[in-house]
Amino acid sequence: MGRVEYWNVPDAPKANTLVPACGMLAVDDQGAILLQCRRDTGQWALPMGKMEIGETPTECAIRETLEEAGVEVEVTGLLGVYSDPGHIIAYSDGEVRQEYEVTLLARPVGGACAPNDEASHVGWFRPGELAGLDLHPTMPDRRLPGGPDASH
Repeated sequence: MGRVEYWNVPDAPKANTLVPACGMLAVDDQGAILLQCRRDTGQWALPMGKMEIGETPTECAIRETLEEAGVEVEVTGLLGVYSDPGHIIAYSDGEVRQEYEVTLLARPVGGACAPNDEASHVGWFRPGELAGLDLHPTMPDRRLPGGPDASH
């Protein structure tokens, strides 16, 4: 299914759904951050996805991290809750989405980085390496250590 993202575009389609999503900022013992290169945008981002009926935000974030990155994690805290009404995602099936995202903190406990249907590449990156990556525009909102807006 195709999608187009809009960022503060006045004539963007109006959202017809508000979708809860959950993601994970996983940091290993050396301070490296787990990121995936999304197949739909070609940009690097935290593992994150739509919450399913019947699961908690923690269960969703753990599931999405395993599905999208191949890494099993243990939640250690809450990074934040994010939603930007100016960020609209229009899908080819007619859904026009504004997301409401819960991002948790975690540490890896198993598994191994593995590409999949949603991620062309998966890896661990030290904070100083983030500036050289094409990060998805939502990532600076997460205040990733060493990311483009880490000082704000």
